[in-house]
Amino acid sequence: MSVEFEIATPEAMRELGERLSGILRAGDLVVLNGALGAGKTTLAQGIGRGLGVRGAVTSPTFVIARVHPSLTEGPGLLHADAYRLEGRLEVDDLDLDALLDESVTLVEWGHGLVEGLSPDRLEIDIIRAVGLDGDVRHVRISPHGTRWDAAQLADLLTPR
Repeated sequence: MSVEFEIATPEAMRELGERLSGILRAGDLVVLNGALGAGKTTLAQGIGRGLGVRGAVTSPTFVIARVHPSLTEGPGLLHADAYRLEGRLEVDDLDLDALLDESVTLVEWGHGLVEGLSPDRLEIDIIRAVGLDGDVRHVRISPHGTRWDAAQLADLLTPR
């Protein structure tokens, strides 16, 4: 069961990320999927803001992975981008699993490449609307594994 949202602005996407950060903990894997410009990094910025991590959360496309240590008592953020990776062997070379237990691991473009890191993960698909409401994003959060419950996710992520 998935949870779905419509997000109208970049700030609303960051706010969704910030709400999501409230339920994330060290060891969690989040896989972000969507076309270029869909809002993956914008969502990651909200997660980083909510986790209280050091450094600006920007697209790691050219560095492939960035570690953002926590400035609070919470977990840090390992933000990776698999866009330029050729396959699972290159993902293994990144040693993402080395920091998995102590950080929230967020991988953009990770579908089909990083699922082996954890059976418990959130897959987030961001789809940019076509037409007059071109700024609207449709966000679908799909929980996998025993760590997540879709009904609880919906309740926790719904703005109050």
